[in-house]
Amino acid sequence: MKDIFNNFYKGKRVLVTGHTGFKGSWLSIWLHELGAEVCGVGLDPYSDKDNFVLSGIGDKIKADIRADIRDGEKMKDIFREYQPEIVFHLAAQPLVRLSYDIPVETYETNVMGSINIMEAIRATDSVKVAVMITTDKCYENKEQIWGYRENEPMGGYDPYSSSKGAAEIAISSWRRSFFNPSDYGTKHHVSIASVRAGNVIGGGDWALDRIIPDCIRSLEAGKTIDIRSPKAIRPWQHVLEPLGGYMLLAQKMWDEPTKYCEGWNFGPRAESIATVWDVATKLISNYGSGTLNDVSDPNALHEAKLLMLDISKAKFRLGWEPHMNIDQCLAMVADWYKRYTAEDVYGICVEQIGKYVGK
Repeated sequence: MKDIFNNFYKGKRVLVTGHTGFKGSWLSIWLHELGAEVCGVGLDPYSDKDNFVLSGIGDKIKADIRADIRDGEKMKDIFREYQPEIVFHLAAQPLVRLSYDIPVETYETNVMGSINIMEAIRATDSVKVAVMITTDKCYENKEQIWGYRENEPMGGYDPYSSSKGAAEIAISSWRRSFFNPSDYGTKHHVSIASVRAGNVIGGGDWALDRIIPDCIRSLEAGKTIDIRSPKAIRPWQHVLEPLGGYMLLAQKMWDEPTKYCEGWNFGPRAESIATVWDVATKLISNYGSGTLNDVSDPNALHEAKLLMLDISKAKFRLGWEPHMNIDQCLAMVADWYKRYTAEDVYGICVEQIGKYVGK
């Protein structure tokens, strides 16, 4: 596989929280293939069909640890033992509708969990770079037609979105209070950034209330696909797009610690912003079968109908931009789900990463 980071990650000690999750498993595979010493900290995977389980990445990395980020002392113990140099914090309660059922747990995980990770970083001298992953839903969403920029207000209607907005405020506070760029090299040696991505899709995601897993479950069961919010507009991107951005950012932060320690958006191009109905239609076209059914409910729980990110900053300051359009993205997603039952899943993932970076 082509190494677009020029051997930067080879031999680096990298800790990934949420490595058992969808994005975390893909990040762990990519880092492992680049020669990083990966330590993963997460809860049990959601299902036996998750990318983490089927790829077997947990057996390949240096450490596969089950722990809850709400346990601050446990996090400090893990950091102390493994002495990471780079931290990617992905662990979260990531579902909007579930956050209505478990609002307190959502806040405990997304806000206090993030604070616990930052406190573990503060207590561990080895850490040089921390990339804190939140979401595009952290912004106060006015459902405007132009994308949100990194300096716009945090907010959130539902408990999930507001918890991520609160996490962003906490990250900003810890940066100013404990990891201030002006104190770098004297009071601390940490560069910390937060990153926000749009609706991320890819192989091996089986979470509830997400359009791709919902579609695949129905397709595999031979059922019609029920679409809950057909007109909702989202910035869709393949999981490898933001992960490549996070990894590039971490590399830049390592080289120039005080220049990049801030908030960053990693979203798709404007032409990849599409309705849920359009995405489901493209998926079944690539999959080769399936029918859709509009089951929208005017009395359903509130979910944002329109949300877009402005990625100008990442483009001009990092030199990052999306590689895939929506059609290429969904072709790759469908490819994974058509092959995972009969082929080596780790091999499929490595092949797709290779295709993404240009072999």
